[in-house]
Amino acid sequence: MENLRGAAFMVFAMFCFAVEDALIKQLSGTIPAGQVLGLICLGGLIIFIAWSLIARIPLWHKDYLDPGVIARSGCEVIGSCFFVSALALIPLTTASAVIQATPLVVAMAASLFLGQPMGWRRWIAIIVGFCGVLLIIRPGMDGFIPATLLAVGGMLGLAARDILTRKLDVDLTGVHFGIHAFAIVTPPAFLLPLVQGQMLVWPQGREWVLLGCGVGIGTLAYLFIVAATRIGNAGIISSFRYSRMLFALIIGFVFFAERPDFPTILGATIIIASGIYTLWREARIHRASLAENPAL
Repeated sequence: MENLRGAAFMVFAMFCFAVEDALIKQLSGTIPAGQVLGLICLGGLIIFIAWSLIARIPLWHKDYLDPGVIARSGCEVIGSCFFVSALALIPLTTASAVIQATPLVVAMAASLFLGQPMGWRRWIAIIVGFCGVLLIIRPGMDGFIPATLLAVGGMLGLAARDILTRKLDVDLTGVHFGIHAFAIVTPPAFLLPLVQGQMLVWPQGREWVLLGCGVGIGTLAYLFIVAATRIGNAGIISSFRYSRMLFALIIGFVFFAERPDFPTILGATIIIASGIYTLWREARIHRASLAENPAL
């Protein structure tokens, strides 16, 4: 029952993230993508500060100055800025397909840099998954879109954030992480349009509504993904992260008239299959280690 509830929370969180991506893409047609990101992050920061005040959670925490926490939020800046830039330039389904490789990069980095043991089966699954990414990007081929590399940069930034999160040994709550990340991402997001040679614009009525929806949906996504990761089997529940791709395909088809070609669909399928297998193997090995040593 816990796994079912956790899976439902994860699927809903992925739906919210897919909708948020679509809102950012829609808004980036009239507002610079960096400004859209900055406004959504600013709204999220206000919500988390209000939440802290209501719940009487201290706004300041000494661990905000921890180098690992700062580096984590720095990776969040890189990942978010690259990804929203990609959303403005390439199809939603393509950007979403590339971002699905994040768990594969995290698994590989955990083995290389954190000493997490990983057998040859998972290594093969990761390599196959990266082949799926190459199918989507198609470097040197006719279907190659250079802006797709922005999505790859976003994926690598978010993967680095997740790896650094695993290494942290700090006493911060999810609300603290949210405040810290939003506070650090907001200024660079507003600077991004200026770096790209764009001018900031004042949103109009409909755009303010969409921005408000982006803030609300993004907050919901955060709450539900935190809830999902706290119950049930982590390996099983994490595999439902890939439902985001399905939602992106539907939203892209209905609202943006996107028709992804066969290599993109095949590449996304390979990435998802490789990711699910990697998560399944990790969960299976973890259960085996618990059976051998119940004290873990």
